[in-house]
Amino acid sequence: MNRVCRALIPAAFLLAAPILTGVPAGSAPVSAQGNAQGNAQGNAPAGLSTDLAAGAPQLRTNQHFVEDVTAASTLDIEDKAAVFAWVFSALPQEVRVYPTENYYYFRFHHHGVEYAGNFRLAAVDRDKGVLHFAYFANANNSSADGEMHYRPLTASDSVTVQRKSRFEYEVGHGGKKVLFRLNDLSSVKPPDGFLAANETYLGPVFDESAIRFFLVFNKELSIFHYLLDETQPVADELLPSEAGANILIGRRSGFAFFFDEAAGRKILIGINAANVVANNYYDGPFDQLPDNFIDGDSLRLAIEAWDPEMAGQLDNYGYLKSGEGRYLIGPYLQYSDPSELSAFQQCADDPDVGADQRAGCFAIAPHRAP
Repeated sequence: MNRVCRALIPAAFLLAAPILTGVPAGSAPVSAQGNAQGNAQGNAPAGLSTDLAAGAPQLRTNQHFVEDVTAASTLDIEDKAAVFAWVFSALPQEVRVYPTENYYYFRFHHHGVEYAGNFRLAAVDRDKGVLHFAYFANANNSSADGEMHYRPLTASDSVTVQRKSRFEYEVGHGGKKVLFRLNDLSSVKPPDGFLAANETYLGPVFDESAIRFFLVFNKELSIFHYLLDETQPVADELLPSEAGANILIGRRSGFAFFFDEAAGRKILIGINAANVVANNYYDGPFDQLPDNFIDGDSLRLAIEAWDPEMAGQLDNYGYLKSGEGRYLIGPYLQYSDPSELSAFQQCADDPDVGADQRAGCFAIAPHRAP
């Protein structure tokens, strides 16, 4: 498969937090290991107040991690129906789906191995009653992802999906119902004057890293940009980089940005390649396109302008009509060392690059495997 295309189902089945991640703070489901999720307040030493302010951070301890990893489990990890039933039973009655491709991520440990997975209410078929479910042994620096366990679930699997409103879907199974609240970003727009006259706003991107972007397309140069959305506080600390005076790198995410001072905006130019290998939350926003907000054929036409070889091969969401996968919009560098980002600064500072071409300094062209 072309490297410009990503797998139709795997996309990025990432992580969340201990025992069953994806469960909101305050709920304490019992895992298959028989261990309830703990918290710092429940174990506070005598004499210390447990009345923490609502805005206080959550404390995660190594004790809980060790007890989770070493706990016994009777779950049949190869039985997709059994794993689904367990994960679904552990969810609270209502969950919030933040990422804009509508993935609800979770993770758990089984026999000492971390598994990552997700539920997905895909824009293309959720109104047809389909809930996508997947899980796999998670990757790390020395091992790749394990076997993908995937299953699209419908009423024939005793799973119901009912639309309650545009951004609310009720999923039922085994006598339990869970309300999935999708991320309503319909009012999110770039600030006045933020976009150039030749740019089209395609929609808001809420990445699983909790970083928000505006996905835009430059019609004159036929390039995409992920522009950092700073209309809300950015959930990272952007640090200066020796790669260039205008280059900033997120302390938490590793996302690299070029600060276009004249336009007052930050353009995503790089992600750390190690995060791509690990397939974690920081592997880039390519897998969180603004599915709930795509206007007609705007995304498809932009992709075809960016990569003319795709003409006639895609639907309006960017899926290949052949069913092979979905087009990958990743106009940024996968860097191993921050010094590799210096090329962006050099291009921006090059006096031979005209003002009308400068935006092209910040987009990596589509490429294919030989």
